[in-house]
Amino acid sequence: MNKTWNNKAWFMILPAMLMVMISAVIPLMTVVNYSVQDTFGNNEFFWNGTEWFREVLESDRFWGALVRNFAFSFTILLIEIPLGVFIALHMPRKGIGVSFCLVLMALPLLIPWNVVGTIFQLLCRTDIGLVGYAIASLGIPYSYAADPKDAWITVVVMDVWHWSSLVVLLAYAGLVSIPDAYYQAARIDGASRWSVFRYIQLPKMKRVLIIAFLLRFMDSFMIYTEPFVVTGGGPGTSTTFLSIDLVKRAIGQFDLGPAAAMSIIYFLIILLVSWVFYTVMTSNDETA
Repeated sequence: MNKTWNNKAWFMILPAMLMVMISAVIPLMTVVNYSVQDTFGNNEFFWNGTEWFREVLESDRFWGALVRNFAFSFTILLIEIPLGVFIALHMPRKGIGVSFCLVLMALPLLIPWNVVGTIFQLLCRTDIGLVGYAIASLGIPYSYAADPKDAWITVVVMDVWHWSSLVVLLAYAGLVSIPDAYYQAARIDGASRWSVFRYIQLPKMKRVLIIAFLLRFMDSFMIYTEPFVVTGGGPGTSTTFLSIDLVKRAIGQFDLGPAAAMSIIYFLIILLVSWVFYTVMTSNDETA
């Protein structure tokens, strides 16, 4: 029997497709257009080929920002993933404490990025900030505006405070989905707490941890607002990540061609690294 296809269903998704084109595809094509052209003003453009891409890839400024991005992202992942799993393991599974802990974990995620930057900027000031003043009172030299090490520590602590909750909530969702029968079998076998974590909880959390890993990598690699508000990319270029450098090129210097080429390279790096991470982390599932 022949099936009859109802093509009217396409009209249901047409508005969504139009919104995607307006919000994503058209701006992307504009960026691609700028990346291969140059202008002398008066809205007159001429073909420039891959010159802007070559200029960006030969720039020490770009590679320095890229190294800082990778260093920051890997530092964040090494802290937030284990910390999130640790907190999720110690959260209650039943009772009123569950709601309290979930609300408490969700609160940092509700705060806008620029507000988080402003909060830490004020907290870490040594003259009026509670944290900065307390550190100075202990005799520890601290200045996120003058010392690159202090600026890095401040930005890392700020991101950990803001986004560890996401890992906690994802890990907790994976934990509560484990049937009690697994724990009952482990108790009968006399399994230790470490064995329960290694052979029951961690495998059951694997998929949500992959999601958490990818989300935190992409978000930390694209970080802009928080460090820009706190340090402005300084002191010097110590916290100038690719996103901050890109905005400086495009808006501060109005170098639209190099900025467009840099944004495309930036996008491809995120896409490639995320694909590599996902492929490596899911390779065991495919071979099992």
